[in-house]
Amino acid sequence: MTDQQPYTIVRDHGAFEVRRYPGHVLVEVETAGTFETAGNRAFGQLFSYLRGANQSRQTLAMTAPVLSSGLPTRIAMTAPIVHQAANAGPGATGMRLAFVLPEGFTPETAPHPTNPNVHLRAVAPCVAAALRFSGRWSTANYDQHLRRLRSALKTEGLTAVGEPRFAQFDPPFLPWFLRHNEVVLDIKA
Repeated sequence: MTDQQPYTIVRDHGAFEVRRYPGHVLVEVETAGTFETAGNRAFGQLFSYLRGANQSRQTLAMTAPVLSSGLPTRIAMTAPIVHQAANAGPGATGMRLAFVLPEGFTPETAPHPTNPNVHLRAVAPCVAAALRFSGRWSTANYDQHLRRLRSALKTEGLTAVGEPRFAQFDPPFLPWFLRHNEVVLDIKA
């Protein structure tokens, strides 16, 4: 069984959970395309990293979930400041696909990628809201559940911050109706 990223449930709101995630390290690839196309391009590069395409040729365990998010867009007049694209998420034209590295790694101790498209990134501890759902990995399904989560947060008086993430926990060969997916949004603590 694949290890899952650790978290602590702060509060179960029924429709969603508020969770506290510890700091962790992502290995990620940024690629062009929509959610449906970009994920296929990026997955192989990330999986190769886990299978030893790194400077120490170390094999790493796969950890769930696989995270997808939209890329920020550069604004020419304010570069290098970036802002989130209005259509961030699986429908964006640029995507970031990431694997969560197993607990205990830091950017300094994780094997350095040999592929220049693969990068390590430290993520600070955070509090986030997560809405779980099953179904196909599509822009429409993601958007529907992101709207539900945003609406539920508003109802509960919680404020989302940062860009949303789409979390996939299961392999593509699992029937769509059995898949564990989540939309995750950081919130003000």
